[in-house]
Amino acid sequence: MTYTGTIKGFGRVVQEGKPLARRPVLMDRFRAFAVTGLGYLPEGRKSPPVATPKGADPATVRAQIGIQLVAMDDLLTQCEQKFGSRALLLDHPVLGPLTANQWRKFHLVHGRHHLKQLERRRAEPNS
Repeated sequence: MTYTGTIKGFGRVVQEGKPLARRPVLMDRFRAFAVTGLGYLPEGRKSPPVATPKGADPATVRAQIGIQLVAMDDLLTQCEQKFGSRALLLDHPVLGPLTANQWRKFHLVHGRHHLKQLERRRAEPNS
């Protein structure tokens, strides 16, 4: 869901021909640094509704994840080349305005977070 949302958002950036990020406030900078600078994603936060899974078939998700990652990175690269590597391009719903590289790092940290969740579930008895 997060890859799809990022693809849609960056599709809008491309379509508009300009970054769509607002000016960051101090809390945006703090949150973005914690996740994209330190690689820290706190436990226990509920996903925003836009990123909440809605019963997708696991086989379909597995088949599409690589395709989504490539499409997302292509859009990030396209925007980065057009607007520069330091440009704040699009707002994340929790972290605020991010650069293309910060979006990549967010998805890396977020993916690792979910891998840890999967590993814990696999380790549980009767799973």
